[in-house]
Amino acid sequence: MKLLRHYEDAPAELRGAVVALGNFDGVHRGHRAVIGQARALADDLGRPAGVVTFEPHPRSFFRPNDPPFRLTPLRIKTHLIEALGMDAMVVLHFDAALAGMTAEEFVDTVLVQGLGVRHVVAGYDFLFGHNRSGDMALLRALGARHGFGVTEARPVANGAGEPYSSTAVRRHLQEGRPQEAAAILGHPFEIEGRVEHGDKRGRTIGFPTANIEIHDYLRPHFGVYAVRAGVDEGAGTVWLDGVANLGRRPTVGGTVERLEAHLFDFDGDLYGRHVRVQLLDFIRPEMKFENFQALKDQIARDADEARRRLAALPGA
Repeated sequence: MKLLRHYEDAPAELRGAVVALGNFDGVHRGHRAVIGQARALADDLGRPAGVVTFEPHPRSFFRPNDPPFRLTPLRIKTHLIEALGMDAMVVLHFDAALAGMTAEEFVDTVLVQGLGVRHVVAGYDFLFGHNRSGDMALLRALGARHGFGVTEARPVANGAGEPYSSTAVRRHLQEGRPQEAAAILGHPFEIEGRVEHGDKRGRTIGFPTANIEIHDYLRPHFGVYAVRAGVDEGAGTVWLDGVANLGRRPTVGGTVERLEAHLFDFDGDLYGRHVRVQLLDFIRPEMKFENFQALKDQIARDADEARRRLAALPGA
């Protein structure tokens, strides 16, 4: 999949593409339906299929002081969209210039002159342009004016009739329900980052950990999780079971929010490498212990519980 960081002068082979347009934070089942419609239509027309998205997320631009809320930073979003078989992903830098474009200017400058789109697929509630003045009705009218087609994707819901949404994913994660979040996402929620050197206390009590700062990610409920960690090895990713603590580590007076994952039956060196950690099941809230022996005893119980829960998951 080609990754383009600007819309100007799109490669000739990508002009005339069918594109899915949206933020797609989480790339959940509803987003996948939008992207899937673009892929299917592109196949029917014999055209390339792309995704047009924004970075940073517009909410981060307009409300920079909000707590972190992202489900899928760019690196993970790219992994997920590539896995859907798209030919290209165009990442529009969301800055004051882009935010200041009217809806008409966005269509003319970005979609028509820049990308030369053949067809656009977007969700029923997609809004665009300065002050969110453009909606799907306007996009259809502008498409007719400029000669490209527009498909409005309807909401996708679960068996109970509840629409899939990033808001619902965030709520489940913040309340300690990663399996419910995964049911909406269609994949486990994961945190990816570079393994950093910590204080190495885990090694002293027999539980070495891979330490990852969580930066701009949404903060799931702090506590202990059963996890699987993906480590790149040569041509593929090796997935290892483990147990992880997400939080500030109150027993040692920690202040930095981080993910500390202990990987079962693994003693390799991960420092400096990118690791993907999937939060699969919530075991208990983060807590402060009286001493390291109490902490060590609890981690041993957590590890046993994580092994049990991971073994019980479908496909284990």
